[in-house]
Amino acid sequence: MSESEYKFRVAQSLIGRGKVSRRDFIHLGLAAGLTVAASDQIFVTAARAQPQQGGFAKLGMAHGATTDSIDPAGYPDTFTQTAFSGAMSNGLTEVDAKGGIQPDLAESFESSNGAKTWVFKLRKGVTFHNGKNVTAEDVVTSMRYHMGVDTKSAAKSLLESVSDIKADGPETVVFTLKSGNADFPYIMSDYHFVIMPSVDGKADWASGTRTGAFVLENFQPGVSAKLKRNPNYFKNGKPYLDEVEFIAITDLAARMAALSTGEVDYIGRADLKTLGMLKRNPKIEIIEVTGYGHYTLPMNVTMAPFDNPDVRMAMKWAIDRQEIADKIFLGHATVANDSPIAPAIKFYKNPEPQHRFDPEKARHYLKKAGMEKLKVDLSVADAAFAGAVDAGALIRETAAQCG
Repeated sequence: MSESEYKFRVAQSLIGRGKVSRRDFIHLGLAAGLTVAASDQIFVTAARAQPQQGGFAKLGMAHGATTDSIDPAGYPDTFTQTAFSGAMSNGLTEVDAKGGIQPDLAESFESSNGAKTWVFKLRKGVTFHNGKNVTAEDVVTSMRYHMGVDTKSAAKSLLESVSDIKADGPETVVFTLKSGNADFPYIMSDYHFVIMPSVDGKADWASGTRTGAFVLENFQPGVSAKLKRNPNYFKNGKPYLDEVEFIAITDLAARMAALSTGEVDYIGRADLKTLGMLKRNPKIEIIEVTGYGHYTLPMNVTMAPFDNPDVRMAMKWAIDRQEIADKIFLGHATVANDSPIAPAIKFYKNPEPQHRFDPEKARHYLKKAGMEKLKVDLSVADAAFAGAVDAGALIRETAAQCG
């Protein structure tokens, strides 16, 4: 299969999701050796095709541990986030494929008082998996679960700006913020903020009763989570599958093998070094999009030597970021330039200046800091991302050139 044919096949699978225009698809068809008429007919057929409901899918996840829980106060990685937030639950809002914010359990939201007051109207008739109607009180208790001095929620800081939250009737929730925040609906889309039923004034997370497309059937921490279709899901026609199973396959080689042998239908975080082999398999489709994830080398600015801004500047110029993108990620990454904001996010702007590898500038700032023979420890582990240790070796080599 040629590269043009491969791109055409991938584009064909994306038509139904609205991610390929008719014009672009015809151009790809011409490159693959088809006529304009043939390409156009394929596009129309694919665009009109209706997804078939039913079936069972197994997903090989790169994470999973025996300490995992359905408690949304945690959700540390892609296993819990995908299975228990994405598949099993809903929040008030969700981010769409273009980076915009859309209502989810909320039917609408609006602000007043300089974006200090936010009013969310809930969809009518939405029920939890146990048949109970979703009410404003459920939203209030779900949010308060992540607030207060006693909460153990990893998302506590996201709600520190909320001074008050109350139900105004059964279908209206009012948030009052300490100061205006135009991005508050985005905060409500965080995967921790799933809506749970209120029982005796407290959020019931332990039962696993949520509102999502799938209902939890079986969960073995560190092994798998099996879910079945929610027949009363409020989004018409969804989900398509009858059952899904998320399987923890933390070993990269084992995950690749599971996909190649058909043991699973999907994996995340493929091995970039052997990705080319997967591309040659006609039964496997590789989808690559710009995500929100980013890898960082944090410096504790409250401790020496990183409390010195000149040392931090020296480190910025001492790392060859492009070399890491090319050699470790094999071109499947972009240089973030100290910004956690991904290019896929709405209103993204690449910050200035662009920090590239520059030994002279690095030595300049080290001299300015009075630390021309600086020695620091760099801690890396492939648990963070595949290739982290190799990336650390590259950083050590470039840093040595800067003194």
